[in-house]
Amino acid sequence: MSNPTTPAPAPHRPAEGGPRKPRRMWDSQSLALVSVFAALIAASAVVPGIPVGSFGVPITLQTFAIMLTGLVLGGARGAAAVGLYLVVAFAGLPIFSGGRAGLQVMAGGSAGYIVGFVLAAFLVGVAAEQVIRRASAKRRAVWFFLAAAVVTVVASHLPGVLGMMLNLKLSWQAAFAADLVFYPGDLLKDAVAAVAAVAVHRAFPDVLVRRVK
Repeated sequence: MSNPTTPAPAPHRPAEGGPRKPRRMWDSQSLALVSVFAALIAASAVVPGIPVGSFGVPITLQTFAIMLTGLVLGGARGAAAVGLYLVVAFAGLPIFSGGRAGLQVMAGGSAGYIVGFVLAAFLVGVAAEQVIRRASAKRRAVWFFLAAAVVTVVASHLPGVLGMMLNLKLSWQAAFAADLVFYPGDLLKDAVAAVAAVAVHRAFPDVLVRRVK
């Protein structure tokens, strides 16, 4: 009489809807996105700026590109993209506004704004991660805009004023007055960046939405 064979146990399958395996922050997709958005920031600087006042600080599309970078990539990768752009520009590639390059730009009126680039991308990116976690999809554009507006003031305009005071020897009042001209355009660019970021996240949720949820 033959012994009955014992059926092999069925392979274990993870239940659907269970926790996803954490994704690495710096996978190949992340590195590619950092490079792409660094190139976007560089391209935004190549577009001729609008000169205002007599202090050599033009209105450019860089603030739009930096806010969009943070809102799309999140804090760490957004800051990395801006950092990559700055490293290449400081190394000598003429991708600052007006075709400038090198560390000598830090002696001009734009120095404070440039210092704030990385911080702005990081802060608005961290805020974007929280918005995606907590806000409904319908309200993301509003929260993205509010985050970008606050970060613009704190991480862009404040360092910009300090930079003009230091490099151009302006009084606080004169530097603040020179900076005020940038507010309307920056708020408009923040609004456009917020709407564009929502569209990107809707079309490509793997970029950030599924990373933080």
